[in-house]
Amino acid sequence: MIEDRLKQYTDLASEKIGGQVLYATDDFFAEKENLIKEGRGIFIADKYTDRGKWMDGWESRRKRTEGHDWAILKLGAEGKIKGFDIDTNHFLGNHPPHASVEAINLENDISNWANADELSWEEILPKSPLNPGSQHFFEIDSNKIYTHVRLHIYPDGGVARFRVYGDVYKDWSKVNHEDLIDLALVNNCGKALHCNDMFFSVMDNLISPTKGKNMGDGWETKRNRTPNNEDYVILKLGHSGIIKKIIVDTKHFKGNYPDSCAIDVCNCDSDDAVLNGNHEWTSLLPNQKLDADREHHFEKEIQQTKQPITHVKLKIYPDGGISRLRILGTIK
Repeated sequence: MIEDRLKQYTDLASEKIGGQVLYATDDFFAEKENLIKEGRGIFIADKYTDRGKWMDGWESRRKRTEGHDWAILKLGAEGKIKGFDIDTNHFLGNHPPHASVEAINLENDISNWANADELSWEEILPKSPLNPGSQHFFEIDSNKIYTHVRLHIYPDGGVARFRVYGDVYKDWSKVNHEDLIDLALVNNCGKALHCNDMFFSVMDNLISPTKGKNMGDGWETKRNRTPNNEDYVILKLGHSGIIKKIIVDTKHFKGNYPDSCAIDVCNCDSDDAVLNGNHEWTSLLPNQKLDADREHHFEKEIQQTKQPITHVKLKIYPDGGISRLRILGTIK
Protein backbone atom coordinates (compact mmCIF):
# COMPACT_ATOMS: atom_id res chain seq x y z
CA MET A 1 0.00 0.00 0.00
CA ILE A 2 1.10 3.54 -0.73
CA GLU A 3 0.55 4.53 2.93
CA ASP A 4 2.88 1.79 4.17
CA ARG A 5 5.54 2.70 1.63
CA LEU A 6 5.49 6.39 2.54
CA LYS A 7 5.55 5.79 6.28
CA GLN A 8 8.93 4.09 5.90
CA TYR A 9 10.30 7.57 5.23
CA THR A 10 10.78 10.54 7.57
CA ASP A 11 8.21 13.34 7.80
CA LEU A 12 10.57 16.13 6.76
CA ALA A 13 8.10 18.85 7.71
CA SER A 14 7.32 17.56 11.20
CA GLU A 15 7.33 20.07 14.02
CA LYS A 16 9.25 17.45 16.05
CA ILE A 17 12.34 17.72 13.85
CA GLY A 18 12.21 21.48 13.40
CA GLY A 19 9.68 22.01 10.63
CA GLN A 20 7.98 25.41 10.49
CA VAL A 21 4.94 26.88 8.78
CA LEU A 22 6.30 30.25 7.68
CA TYR A 23 3.37 31.88 5.94
CA ALA A 24 -0.22 31.43 4.83
CA THR A 25 -2.36 33.69 2.69
CA ASP A 26 -5.19 33.26 5.20
CA ASP A 27 -5.67 31.30 8.43
CA PHE A 28 -8.73 33.11 9.72
CA PHE A 29 -10.51 30.12 11.25
CA ALA A 30 -7.59 27.85 12.26
CA GLU A 31 -3.86 28.50 12.56
CA LYS A 32 -1.43 27.41 9.88
CA GLU A 33 0.95 25.99 12.53
CA ASN A 34 -1.47 23.11 13.15
CA LEU A 35 -0.52 21.57 9.79
CA ILE A 36 2.66 20.00 11.17
CA LYS A 37 1.57 18.99 14.65
CA GLU A 38 1.44 15.35 15.77
CA GLY A 39 -1.53 13.08 15.20
CA ARG A 40 -4.39 13.52 12.77
CA GLY A 41 -6.09 16.26 14.75
CA ILE A 42 -9.05 16.14 17.10
CA PHE A 43 -12.62 17.42 16.99
CA ILE A 44 -14.44 19.09 19.90
CA ALA A 45 -18.09 19.49 18.97
CA ASP A 46 -19.01 22.51 21.08
CA LYS A 47 -15.74 24.42 21.05
CA TYR A 48 -15.80 27.84 19.37
CA THR A 49 -13.57 30.91 19.17
CA ASP A 50 -14.54 34.53 18.53
CA ARG A 51 -14.00 33.78 14.82
CA GLY A 52 -16.16 30.68 14.62
CA LYS A 53 -15.82 26.93 15.06
CA TRP A 54 -12.50 25.81 16.58
CA MET A 55 -10.74 23.39 14.26
CA ASP A 56 -7.53 21.42 14.71
CA GLY A 57 -5.88 22.23 11.40
CA TRP A 58 -5.32 25.10 8.98
CA GLU A 59 -8.52 26.72 7.74
CA SER A 60 -8.97 29.85 5.64
CA ARG A 61 -12.15 31.89 5.36
CA ARG A 62 -14.59 31.50 2.48
CA LYS A 63 -12.98 33.26 -0.46
CA ARG A 64 -15.15 35.91 -2.11
CA THR A 65 -12.48 37.10 -4.57
CA GLU A 66 -10.42 35.54 -7.35
CA GLY A 67 -7.52 33.25 -6.51
CA HIS A 68 -6.83 30.56 -3.93
CA ASP A 69 -5.02 30.07 -0.63
CA TRP A 70 -1.59 28.63 0.03
CA ALA A 71 0.88 28.03 2.84
CA ILE A 72 4.68 27.78 2.90
CA LEU A 73 6.53 25.28 5.05
CA LYS A 74 10.23 25.13 5.85
CA LEU A 75 11.35 21.53 6.22
CA GLY A 76 12.92 20.58 9.53
CA ALA A 77 15.53 18.69 7.53
CA GLU A 78 16.22 19.20 3.86
CA GLY A 79 15.86 16.10 1.78
CA LYS A 80 14.51 14.09 -1.11
CA ILE A 81 10.71 14.18 -1.10
CA LYS A 82 9.04 10.85 -1.78
CA GLY A 83 5.42 11.72 -1.11
CA PHE A 84 2.71 13.52 0.85
CA ASP A 85 -0.27 12.98 3.07
CA ILE A 86 -2.80 15.80 2.77
CA ASP A 87 -5.22 15.00 5.57
CA THR A 88 -8.66 16.66 5.75
CA ASN A 89 -9.63 14.84 8.96
CA HIS A 90 -12.76 16.41 10.55
CA PHE A 91 -13.06 18.91 7.69
CA LEU A 92 -16.34 17.76 6.19
CA GLY A 93 -18.32 20.68 4.79
CA ASN A 94 -15.28 22.93 4.65
CA HIS A 95 -12.47 20.96 2.98
CA PRO A 96 -10.73 22.19 -0.21
CA PRO A 97 -11.85 20.26 -3.31
CA HIS A 98 -8.30 20.26 -4.73
CA ALA A 99 -4.66 20.78 -3.71
CA SER A 100 -1.22 20.93 -5.31
CA VAL A 101 2.34 21.17 -3.98
CA GLU A 102 5.43 23.06 -5.12
CA ALA A 103 8.98 22.77 -3.75
CA ILE A 104 12.22 24.71 -3.83
CA ASN A 105 15.78 24.61 -2.50
CA LEU A 106 16.78 27.87 -0.83
CA GLU A 107 20.02 28.69 0.95
CA ASN A 108 18.27 31.42 2.95
CA ASP A 109 14.71 32.39 3.79
CA ILE A 110 13.35 35.49 2.05
CA SER A 111 12.27 38.57 4.01
CA ASN A 112 8.67 38.66 2.83
CA TRP A 113 6.95 35.38 2.01
CA ALA A 114 3.97 37.23 0.58
CA ASN A 115 6.22 37.69 -2.46
CA ALA A 116 6.81 33.93 -2.83
CA ASP A 117 5.39 33.96 -6.36
CA GLU A 118 8.65 35.62 -7.46
CA LEU A 119 10.64 32.46 -6.56
CA SER A 120 11.39 29.59 -8.95
CA TRP A 121 9.07 26.97 -7.49
CA GLU A 122 8.83 23.52 -9.07
CA GLU A 123 5.46 21.80 -9.10
CA ILE A 124 5.94 18.28 -7.76
CA LEU A 125 2.28 17.42 -7.15
CA PRO A 126 -0.14 18.67 -9.79
CA LYS A 127 -3.62 19.86 -8.82
CA SER A 128 -5.30 16.80 -7.33
CA PRO A 129 -8.78 16.12 -5.90
CA LEU A 130 -9.38 15.91 -2.15
CA ASN A 131 -12.24 14.28 -0.27
CA PRO A 132 -13.70 15.42 3.04
CA GLY A 133 -12.45 13.86 6.29
CA SER A 134 -9.80 11.73 4.58
CA GLN A 135 -6.08 11.08 4.28
CA HIS A 136 -4.73 11.53 0.74
CA PHE A 137 -1.41 9.81 0.02
CA PHE A 138 0.59 10.83 -3.06
CA GLU A 139 3.95 9.39 -4.18
CA ILE A 140 6.58 11.61 -5.80
CA ASP A 141 9.29 10.48 -8.22
CA SER A 142 12.16 12.89 -7.61
CA ASN A 143 15.75 12.77 -6.33
CA LYS A 144 16.17 16.52 -5.97
CA ILE A 145 16.98 18.11 -2.61
CA TYR A 146 14.39 20.54 -1.29
CA THR A 147 14.26 22.87 1.72
CA HIS A 148 10.76 24.42 1.43
CA VAL A 149 7.35 23.40 0.10
CA ARG A 150 4.22 25.36 -0.77
CA LEU A 151 0.81 23.75 -0.28
CA HIS A 152 -1.91 25.20 -2.50
CA ILE A 153 -5.59 24.63 -1.75
CA TYR A 154 -8.32 25.46 -4.27
CA PRO A 155 -10.02 27.74 -3.61
CA ASP A 156 -10.10 27.76 0.23
CA GLY A 157 -11.03 25.60 3.22
CA GLY A 158 -9.36 23.43 5.82
CA VAL A 159 -6.55 20.85 5.98
CA ALA A 160 -5.91 19.10 9.28
CA ARG A 161 -2.35 17.86 8.73
CA PHE A 162 0.26 17.93 5.97
CA ARG A 163 3.02 15.31 5.93
CA VAL A 164 6.06 15.56 3.66
CA TYR A 165 7.65 12.13 3.53
CA GLY A 166 11.22 11.70 2.32
CA ASP A 167 14.87 10.94 2.99
CA VAL A 168 16.88 13.41 5.04
CA TYR A 169 19.90 14.82 3.22
CA LYS A 170 23.12 15.98 4.85
CA ASP A 171 26.28 17.12 3.06
CA TRP A 172 28.81 15.05 4.99
CA SER A 173 31.71 16.60 3.05
CA LYS A 174 31.16 19.71 5.19
CA VAL A 175 31.48 17.81 8.47
CA ASN A 176 34.87 17.80 10.21
CA HIS A 177 36.03 14.25 10.93
CA GLU A 178 37.07 15.37 14.41
CA ASP A 179 33.67 16.86 15.33
CA LEU A 180 31.57 14.95 17.85
CA ILE A 181 28.01 14.66 16.47
CA ASP A 182 24.91 12.61 17.18
CA LEU A 183 25.14 10.00 14.44
CA ALA A 184 21.68 8.59 15.23
CA LEU A 185 19.82 11.92 15.15
CA VAL A 186 17.07 12.04 12.53
CA ASN A 187 18.36 15.43 11.30
CA ASN A 188 21.72 13.74 10.68
CA CYS A 189 20.03 11.05 8.55
CA GLY A 190 19.63 8.57 11.40
CA LYS A 191 16.68 6.22 11.14
CA ALA A 192 14.76 3.85 13.39
CA LEU A 193 14.46 0.63 11.37
CA HIS A 194 12.76 -1.92 13.58
CA CYS A 195 11.76 -2.79 17.12
CA ASN A 196 10.06 -5.79 18.70
CA ASP A 197 7.44 -3.69 20.52
CA MET A 198 6.21 -0.08 20.61
CA PHE A 199 2.84 -0.59 22.24
CA PHE A 200 2.65 2.78 24.00
CA SER A 201 4.85 5.08 21.90
CA VAL A 202 6.92 4.86 18.73
CA MET A 203 10.60 4.16 18.23
CA ASP A 204 11.13 7.22 16.01
CA ASN A 205 10.86 9.45 19.09
CA LEU A 206 14.22 8.13 20.33
CA ILE A 207 16.15 10.12 17.73
CA SER A 208 14.17 13.37 17.69
CA PRO A 209 16.31 16.52 18.18
CA THR A 210 14.34 17.96 21.10
CA LYS A 211 14.07 16.68 24.65
CA GLY A 212 11.03 14.53 25.39
CA LYS A 213 8.08 16.70 26.38
CA ASN A 214 6.15 14.01 28.27
CA MET A 215 5.95 10.25 28.80
CA GLY A 216 4.24 9.78 25.44
CA ASP A 217 7.17 11.38 23.64
CA GLY A 218 9.56 8.44 23.80
CA TRP A 219 9.74 4.73 23.00
CA GLU A 220 7.76 2.60 25.43
CA THR A 221 7.01 -1.12 25.29
CA LYS A 222 4.18 -2.94 27.06
CA ARG A 223 4.66 -4.77 30.33
CA ASN A 224 6.26 -8.14 29.62
CA ARG A 225 5.72 -11.05 31.99
CA THR A 226 8.29 -13.38 30.41
CA PRO A 227 11.30 -14.01 32.68
CA ASN A 228 14.53 -12.41 31.38
CA ASN A 229 12.67 -10.64 28.57
CA GLU A 230 14.65 -8.37 26.22
CA ASP A 231 12.97 -5.60 24.22
CA TYR A 232 15.02 -3.92 21.50
CA VAL A 233 15.16 -1.32 18.76
CA ILE A 234 17.52 -1.21 15.77
CA LEU A 235 18.76 2.16 14.50
CA LYS A 236 20.67 3.00 11.36
CA LEU A 237 23.28 5.72 11.85
CA GLY A 238 23.27 8.64 9.41
CA HIS A 239 26.95 8.01 8.72
CA SER A 240 29.36 5.29 9.78
CA GLY A 241 31.52 6.37 12.67
CA ILE A 242 33.43 5.73 15.87
CA ILE A 243 31.28 6.05 18.99
CA LYS A 244 32.73 8.17 21.79
CA LYS A 245 29.75 8.78 24.07
CA ILE A 246 26.24 7.41 24.63
CA ILE A 247 23.32 9.13 26.38
CA VAL A 248 20.31 7.07 27.45
CA ASP A 249 17.59 9.41 28.72
CA THR A 250 14.66 8.08 30.78
CA LYS A 251 13.12 11.56 31.20
CA HIS A 252 9.45 11.37 32.33
CA PHE A 253 9.65 7.59 32.80
CA LYS A 254 9.32 7.11 36.55
CA GLY A 255 7.33 3.98 37.32
CA ASN A 256 7.96 2.40 33.95
CA TYR A 257 11.65 2.89 33.07
CA PRO A 258 13.73 -0.19 32.12
CA ASP A 259 15.78 -1.76 34.88
CA SER A 260 18.85 -1.87 32.63
CA CYS A 261 20.06 -1.56 29.05
CA ALA A 262 22.84 -2.66 26.71
CA ILE A 263 23.87 -1.72 23.18
CA ASP A 264 25.19 -3.92 20.38
CA VAL A 265 26.57 -2.64 17.07
CA CYS A 266 27.53 -3.84 13.62
CA ASN A 267 29.13 -2.70 10.37
CA CYS A 268 26.89 -3.59 7.45
CA ASP A 269 26.11 -1.88 4.14
CA SER A 270 22.65 -3.47 3.86
CA ASP A 271 19.67 -2.65 6.06
CA ASP A 272 17.97 -5.83 4.83
CA ALA A 273 20.89 -7.93 5.99
CA VAL A 274 20.72 -6.30 9.40
CA LEU A 275 16.98 -6.84 9.71
CA ASN A 276 17.20 -10.44 8.46
CA GLY A 277 19.97 -11.35 10.90
CA ASN A 278 22.61 -11.84 8.19
CA HIS A 279 25.32 -10.01 10.14
CA GLU A 280 27.26 -10.21 13.38
CA TRP A 281 26.47 -7.98 16.35
CA THR A 282 29.26 -6.86 18.70
CA SER A 283 28.82 -5.50 22.21
CA LEU A 284 29.48 -1.76 22.46
CA LEU A 285 27.91 -1.03 25.83
CA PRO A 286 27.60 -3.91 28.33
CA ASN A 287 24.53 -4.11 30.54
CA GLN A 288 24.09 -0.90 32.57
CA LYS A 289 21.70 -0.17 35.45
CA LEU A 290 19.19 2.60 34.74
CA ASP A 291 17.31 5.01 36.99
CA ALA A 292 14.00 6.82 36.62
CA ASP A 293 13.65 10.21 34.91
CA ARG A 294 17.37 10.75 34.33
CA GLU A 295 20.00 11.22 31.64
CA HIS A 296 22.60 8.44 31.79
CA HIS A 297 25.99 9.31 30.27
CA PHE A 298 28.36 6.53 29.25
CA GLU A 299 31.93 7.03 28.00
CA LYS A 300 34.42 4.87 29.84
CA GLU A 301 31.96 1.96 29.72
CA ILE A 302 32.08 1.86 25.90
CA GLN A 303 33.95 -1.07 24.36
CA GLN A 304 35.58 0.01 21.13
CA THR A 305 35.13 -2.07 17.98
CA LYS A 306 37.57 -2.76 15.16
CA GLN A 307 35.37 -1.28 12.43
CA PRO A 308 33.31 1.90 12.11
CA ILE A 309 29.71 1.41 13.21
CA THR A 310 26.70 1.64 10.87
CA HIS A 311 23.86 0.24 13.02
CA VAL A 312 23.09 0.07 16.74
CA LYS A 313 20.76 -2.18 18.69
CA LEU A 314 19.47 -0.78 21.97
CA LYS A 315 18.34 -3.58 24.31
CA ILE A 316 16.25 -2.91 27.43
CA TYR A 317 15.49 -5.28 30.29
CA PRO A 318 12.83 -6.39 30.84
CA ASP A 319 10.64 -3.67 29.26
CA GLY A 320 9.66 -0.01 29.71
CA GLY A 321 10.31 3.41 28.25
CA ILE A 322 13.28 5.42 26.97
CA SER A 323 12.82 9.07 26.04
CA ARG A 324 15.90 9.69 23.89
CA LEU A 325 19.04 7.90 22.75
CA ARG A 326 22.11 9.89 21.70
CA ILE A 327 24.94 8.12 19.86
CA LEU A 328 27.79 10.65 19.82
CA GLY A 329 30.79 9.97 17.64
CA THR A 330 33.03 11.01 14.78
CA ILE A 331 32.40 10.08 11.17
CA LYS A 332 34.66 7.51 9.56
